[in-house]
Amino acid sequence: MPTPPTPPTARPLTPAARRVLDSAHELFYTRGINTVGMDLLAEHAGITKKTIYDRFGSKDALVVAYLSERDRRWRAYLNGRLAPLPDARARVLATYDALGEWLAGHGRRGCAMVNACAELPDPEHPGRRVAREQKEWTRGLYRDLAAGTGAADPGPLGDALLMLHEGATVAFTVLGATDSAATARRAADALLPSS
Repeated sequence: MPTPPTPPTARPLTPAARRVLDSAHELFYTRGINTVGMDLLAEHAGITKKTIYDRFGSKDALVVAYLSERDRRWRAYLNGRLAPLPDARARVLATYDALGEWLAGHGRRGCAMVNACAELPDPEHPGRRVAREQKEWTRGLYRDLAAGTGAADPGPLGDALLMLHEGATVAFTVLGATDSAATARRAADALLPSS
């Protein structure tokens, strides 16, 4: 399985930095990156703005840390779900089961990476790099899994599986389609080569 990205900083988080990152995780995801200022973050974390800047340097760096951690959590969750499965077909289908469970428990506002890209219009923003890397990883995962199924052309199949994944996320968020991941799973099953 592909591994999670390396953390943006090599030094371990202090307790205050952990509180800041936990607050950023909650506030950036529920309220949006651009609507959450450093004053609100400091108040929510119970620390000073100076502490935020001492620990992270800038809001951009905090955004990168937030997105990187969310990405690591998702990859660890998904890899944990896929690792024990016997074959690529079962792993492909399990990605949609995992997605449905993740959305129900952690995704009421959809994909944090897509949300960040919508809020960070500068294509060179470091937060967009994290989002792009996460989507590239997901694309690579689906292509690798498609190749493992014996598909004649695994690249396009992997891309189609990714589109089902992303579409399920949007349908869950925008339409309130709580069964979107299950629908995507059925569509994926129809696309996979016969066993």
